[in-house]
Amino acid sequence: MTAFLPPNLLALFAARDPIQYLPPATKQGFEKRRVPYAGVSVFLKEFEDPKDTPPPTRVETKDERKERKRKERAEQIAYKLEQDLALWDPSNAASATGDPYKTLFVARINYDSSESKLRREFEVYGSIRKISLVSDKTSGKPRGYAFIEFEHERDMHSAYKHADGKKIDGRRVLVDVERGRTVKGWRPRRLGGGLGGTRKGGPDENTRFSGRDEFSSSSYRGREESPCQRPQSPTK
Repeated sequence: MTAFLPPNLLALFAARDPIQYLPPATKQGFEKRRVPYAGVSVFLKEFEDPKDTPPPTRVETKDERKERKRKERAEQIAYKLEQDLALWDPSNAASATGDPYKTLFVARINYDSSESKLRREFEVYGSIRKISLVSDKTSGKPRGYAFIEFEHERDMHSAYKHADGKKIDGRRVLVDVERGRTVKGWRPRRLGGGLGGTRKGGPDENTRFSGRDEFSSSSYRGREESPCQRPQSPTK
């Protein structure tokens, strides 16, 4: 059929010239001359004498590193605790009231509770002289506890007996006497002291109920006595 095509179309079907042969740029594997394998004894002189080798450096293991960091953190915490304890003076605190034996400590307060709300809730036990709602010095946010000073000591004892576990703004508060100035050797929780079992460990160990102890139900509140009594003056 191509015989009937015109010359201009026959040129399209013409065979190309064969590819020019070029010798390979590198020799084939079987053409190369390989160096025979030899030992490494000639390189022994490059190494140092075993007698001059220093003893190997012991590397700290992962468990040893964790234990070392744990001890370092414990030492730092103990040092900071010692420094803070030396600076702690409850008598000169900004939240200190006039008479510690008339002062009631109230904890677990709702962060939205105001001083006027606390006054209304605790005035039922007696006249209140001062309420000190503690706030963070840096951020100004409430810390969740306060000190309430009553006019009479008997009113503080009444609030101590009956106000424990009282619900204020949706949260049950815990009440206690002021121990910082009435109990010798007392330390707050942040300095390694404190009472209560809400931070013992896991959920199985921590206290879940509200109140000072496991006998804080209504049947026992009326029988509790304040642990802090004003020291009696010596008789002549």
